[in-house]
Amino acid sequence: MIPKTGPSFRPAAAALEALAAERILVMDGAMGTMIQAAQPTDEDFRGAAFARHDRALQGNNDLLNLTRPEIVRSIHEANLAAGADILKANTFNANAISQADYGLAYHAAEIARAGVRIARDAADAAMAAEPDRPRFVAGVLGPTNRTASISPDVDDPGFRNVTFDELAAIYRENADAAISGGADIVLVETVFDTLNAKAALFAVEESFEALGFRLPVIVSGTITDRSGRTLSGQTVEAFWTSVQHIRPFAIGLNCALGAEQLAPFVADLSRAAATRLSVHPNAGLPNAFGGYDETAEETAGFLGAWAQDGLVNIVGGCCGTTPAHIAAIRGAVDGIAPRCVPELAGDLTLSGLEPFNLAA
Repeated sequence: MIPKTGPSFRPAAAALEALAAERILVMDGAMGTMIQAAQPTDEDFRGAAFARHDRALQGNNDLLNLTRPEIVRSIHEANLAAGADILKANTFNANAISQADYGLAYHAAEIARAGVRIARDAADAAMAAEPDRPRFVAGVLGPTNRTASISPDVDDPGFRNVTFDELAAIYRENADAAISGGADIVLVETVFDTLNAKAALFAVEESFEALGFRLPVIVSGTITDRSGRTLSGQTVEAFWTSVQHIRPFAIGLNCALGAEQLAPFVADLSRAAATRLSVHPNAGLPNAFGGYDETAEETAGFLGAWAQDGLVNIVGGCCGTTPAHIAAIRGAVDGIAPRCVPELAGDLTLSGLEPFNLAA
């Protein structure tokens, strides 16, 4: 049990756990491709605050949290209307390393906090309209554009352009901002390098210890090709083994591949993981123009089949998925029991989870 002196969970965690025991939860869809579809201009990204900024800001989707929050809010609202239980905040690149490319590292925490706040306000408004339907907000910690395990220089395999401590520091700022913005969940997603994820999880646990309470954590890896491995070379079983010590609320897979290509690896992870399973795939593989052609019905068909096979607890969408995809996915899993995880009956439930020992 949680020691009286250790962090306790926020009340939303109990509601999340109870709902996850009843049915398959639905996560929302893509943010980046939905923002692209809205076609924001350079002026939209800059806003008044960054009108004179000396670097190009086009494509810095997270910055819209500050300059055009209504674009982000409208995407959240569309996903809520489609039936999403969990919103992913627009904070995938709201960290100092990613924002440094735009000369905005100093604003990373502000961007992250604003992104979670937008999702929080949208979720709260939806719950006010439908009090019997809880909605949850996940503060997203993305992978950054650096890797702690692989050298970016083919002529110097021992070289690294980032250290574990540097990653932990930026993730700590990211996590603190997401939690203060009102997140119910911390989602470490699109993990291509597990050492990066370990730095994020270390930072998240430090944040929990400092703040005096915990949030459920979801860890989601990305398989880069049909070999079934992450970029840093791990199979899904090895990925689970590497992060199971933090006892995540769920572990899963997202991005890179579509559901059809992910299917065997979802089955492998479902057999290995002693916790809930979360999957939010792309809408198929990108076409020659970088777009996504898989229809809502096609994506939902794959995820519905996984649900029928008892493989999943949380489903949603990544690149190329729209609110139409989320509505179809919701319909495909409606009434199907979530994946049964007997191991969760013991000390892996939220109510029995002890804080991770940072000194271990």
